[in-house]
Parts: sequence; C-alpha cells; structure tokens
Amino acid sequence: MSTPPPPPSTPSLSLPWRFSSSLIMGLTGSLSRGFLFGMNRTEVVGLDRFLETLDNRKNVEGRARGLITVSNHVSVIDDPLIWGVLPFKYAFSPSNHRWSLGSYDICFQNKFLSSFFTYGQVLPTHRGDYSPIHGGLFQPTITQAIRLLSSQPFTKTLSTETSHTISDPFSGSSLTYSTTGADNFPAPSAYPSRRHSWVHIFPEGRVHQHPTKSLRYFKWGVSRLILESEPLPDIIPIFIDGNQHIMHEAREWPRFVPRVGKDKDALVKKGLPTDLEMGELSEGLKYCNEAVALRKEVTRRIRLEVLKVRRELGYPDEDPKEGLVETWIEEGGKKTGKMEDGSYVGET
Repeated sequence: MSTPPPPPSTPSLSLPWRFSSSLIMGLTGSLSRGFLFGMNRTEVVGLDRFLETLDNRKNVEGRARGLITVSNHVSVIDDPLIWGVLPFKYAFSPSNHRWSLGSYDICFQNKFLSSFFTYGQVLPTHRGDYSPIHGGLFQPTITQAIRLLSSQPFTKTLSTETSHTISDPFSGSSLTYSTTGADNFPAPSAYPSRRHSWVHIFPEGRVHQHPTKSLRYFKWGVSRLILESEPLPDIIPIFIDGNQHIMHEAREWPRFVPRVGKDKDALVKKGLPTDLEMGELSEGLKYCNEAVALRKEVTRRIRLEVLKVRRELGYPDEDPKEGLVETWIEEGGKKTGKMEDGSYVGET
C-alpha cells in the first residue's frame, strides 16, 4: 500500500526578508513622522479609532477579514508621508502595515528601486497611459492585492506563476508572479503571515490638486478589491489636505525638495459596516456585462464615503457632476500640469 504524499509545506518569510522590510518600513515611517510633526503643523482627526483598528489586527491568526483604506490623492508624497501620523511602533511592524500600489514606470525602473519598494510593501502597477498592454483592471497586481486581502489557504499547490493573464484571484498560490510575462516579483499573498492584509489605494489614479479640494472620478480597481476579496474587507475612508502645499505640482526648483512649515490635515473616518450590501458576486457576474454596472455602483459609493469625510472637515458639497468621467474631459487634452478648470494633475 503506497504512502500518501505529504501535504505541501507552508512557506514562511526568510529572516533577511523580514529584517529588510522592517528596516525600510520603519525608517521610512520614522522619517515621515519626524517631517510631519517636526517641520510642519499636522492635525489628524479620528486617529485613535484607526489605531484601535490596527491594534485589533495585530495578531494575524485572529484577523477575520482584510482592511482597505481609500483616500484622495493630492501629492506625490502622500504615500508614505500620510503614514507618518502613526506612532513609531507601527512603522516597524510590516505584518500590520499597509500594502500600496506603485507605478511600475516610476518605482520599479531598476533593481535597486524594485528591491526598495518591494521590501517597502509596494506592488508594481502598470498605468494605462504608459503600458496599455499590461495595465488595466485585470492586471496581475490587482489580483495579488485581492489575495492579500483574503483568507487562506488558496486552492492549488505552490508553483511559479509566469502567466499574466490569470483573472481568478484564487486559482493558485504561487511564490512569484509576473506583471508582463517577462519580469518576476515575489508574491506576498503566498505567505500565511500576509493573510487578511491591509491595502491602501488612491482610486483617483493620479495626483489631483484642485482649488476647491474636489475629487477626480474614481477608477474601478477599488471595486475589484471590495467585490472579489473573500470575505468582504473592512473599509475605512480617509481625506487628506495639506500635502499639496508640501509638494505642489506647480513648485519651482528644486522640485525634489519638500516644502516645510505647512499645515496638514487628515480625517480618518470610522470604518464602514462589514455587512455593507454590495450584492452577491457570482462567478458568472464577475465576467459578464452586468459586472460593469456593479463595479460602477461600488466605485460611486466608495467615492461618496470619501466625500462624507471631506464634508466633516468643513468643505462644501461638490457638484455631483465631479464624479463623472465625462466631466473631466474639461481638463483638456493634457495628461499632467495645469488644467483648464484650474486644477493641477500629477503623474501619480
């Protein structure tokens, strides 16, 4: 009688990986905190509730669901600067810190940058303007983010994933993944210590600095994170104001130097209820035409939640047309710089 094969081993992060990630995350968070509170005037509303949420998630095994934070995007330094509001002890705990989506053409240009941002828990994301073939709603990085937010174990044994056409987030559990079919990145979702992670997303997709602090339309990637993660993650909307003065898109030389002595506000709202009714997402609905309407509705509702936080900071309600893609045609043909409506748009 043959002996059944042993179960596949559970992967664990190596000591060098954990050390490098803790060092980069910790030093970056510490520098951000020192800059925010030592060289600027910073006020955060609702931070105590957010820290309570993070404290409740400290034990990975005790987590019941992932966490999504979603915010407006007003400066190229929003991430990591906004996380400088967290006390130092949170910065040195990567397993309880955010994963973010970073532009492939900026953050992953060479081996050094790729290593830095990978250890800094940034996922390589292709933007449609720079990579129309590899970008979009179904690129592998969005799949990786969904897996980070979700429960484990996944359905298949460990392997090396080389295809960038996978659309089902739970079709395997690979130690690596590719965003183009030619590159290769570690797959953080393969590790049990990363189950039910925290993912932050800027759904506007690029920096937007408007005189009235209005928001651009939100892209649909956030809807995939919400609809396809299992179970539904906790969702916390955030509104940021002030970073646009630290690194304004119209700044002159030296452009790479952040400005100091500025006022910065951030409002962190209590999380949305975890029984938020988004509708049942069947396998067929994920890929049929009805999915378009569903993603639009989810994205619209998340944008409204960020607007509610904006309103609590005292800003007047914006024109409902601001949330429509068609409205932003008014920006003109330019992709970045000063637009016809008076706003400034940056790369990312």
